[in-house]
Amino acid sequence: MPEAVRRIRAIFGSAVFFVVAPGIVAGFVPWLISGWHEQPPLFGIPATRLAGTILVVLGLPVLLDSFVRFALEGLGTPAPVFPTRTLVVRGFYRYVRNPMYVAVFLIIFGQGLFLGDVRVIVYGLFEWLATYTFVVLYEEPTLRKSFGADYERYCATVPRWIPHLRS
Repeated sequence: MPEAVRRIRAIFGSAVFFVVAPGIVAGFVPWLISGWHEQPPLFGIPATRLAGTILVVLGLPVLLDSFVRFALEGLGTPAPVFPTRTLVVRGFYRYVRNPMYVAVFLIIFGQGLFLGDVRVIVYGLFEWLATYTFVVLYEEPTLRKSFGADYERYCATVPRWIPHLRS
């Protein structure tokens, strides 16, 4: 397939997957749980709303940048059915191996804090556990098979979940 066609498919596929995956996980499900109705601040601390806002504001650009990088640099999507051709290691991927997942969790936990809704936070914990299991049991072995020594070197220098500040 010509590279221009692959790039267009990657952009379209990433856009669709963005709406479907994080759109449902970090948008629709928290809305189903909370109706996005504010409750009293968690623990009676109004600053939790500010903390929640900060988490969402930090998560959104990371999530968007990661999707764009998959399409434009990796020439693929985050979806396993149309994976990237190359290992994406620039942008936020220089600091953490899973910036998309980290961003989704920031957005979910941020909503829970902002809304004062413990149910959203508990949902976020279950979502993190499911994602952790998926990453360890499926995603990382698949990437090792696909990218071999390049992925091993990447894993040796970039942490899985907690970003480091040096690239």
